[in-house]
Amino acid sequence: MLRKTLILVCFVFGLAKSQAQTLEPYVHQGEVGVSLGLAHYFGDLNPNTGLNRPKTAAGIFFRKQISNYIGIRIAGEYAMLGYSDVYSANPVQQARNLSFNTNVWEISLAGDFNFFEFHPGFEGYEFTPYVGLGLGVFSYDPYAYLNGEKYLLRTLGTEGQGSSLYPELKPYNPIAISIPFTLGAKYALNTRTNVFAELTYRMTNTDYLDDVSGLYAPDAFPTLPDGSPSPAFLLQDRSYETGTSIGIKGRQRGNSLQKDAFASFKVGISFNLSSYRCPTPSR
Repeated sequence: MLRKTLILVCFVFGLAKSQAQTLEPYVHQGEVGVSLGLAHYFGDLNPNTGLNRPKTAAGIFFRKQISNYIGIRIAGEYAMLGYSDVYSANPVQQARNLSFNTNVWEISLAGDFNFFEFHPGFEGYEFTPYVGLGLGVFSYDPYAYLNGEKYLLRTLGTEGQGSSLYPELKPYNPIAISIPFTLGAKYALNTRTNVFAELTYRMTNTDYLDDVSGLYAPDAFPTLPDGSPSPAFLLQDRSYETGTSIGIKGRQRGNSLQKDAFASFKVGISFNLSSYRCPTPSR
């Protein structure tokens, strides 16, 4: 009985050693990949984190694998964001009647952690969930349409930014900071190719993704030479389109206490970068 037990132990040990030797020469250096999916905005026009108006998202990335579990990723992302008060069930928001769209371009640096050891092409090591946390910089420039014409809202100063009547209000910066948090999973189809899916939520340091944050300032927009209201005046308060105008000077237009955020869900394909470590000759 003891002899059979020793033989079994030796067999298991030999199998494990053989597997380790099989994996040892292969070094997974990293990946390059592309992805496509959907993005969604959360903020003053969507305070209840509704998911009813997703738009296009896409990305590219390079990941350098530091170890079997830890990697550093550089990513470039695009997201189309937009929302409107007409989608809200809140009658106050419906009366406010504001809307926006914006193109977001982001570059970020993040650390990724694999839950399982990942060795593409080796049975039992071809799948892992992962998490990532990073820091990003992105550009945005919200716009809206009036009578079929597109207007960039930041340059209009819809809350009085840049007006001599409100010297304390400066135009907001079209460049902002994001903190992307990612949950994902990837599967190696073979030694060269993987497929993956990931959800990324981004906190930001801006409250102007939607051009809505502070108070109404209707007196900041003088009439045109012919006496008609300017496009800026008509876009800073669009409640007149649904009923009586609510844009009284000093009335709350948005919630300045909470920053805007956005998220994306994408699926993609990545290509492995690998090398082979020469085995040490036995003596």
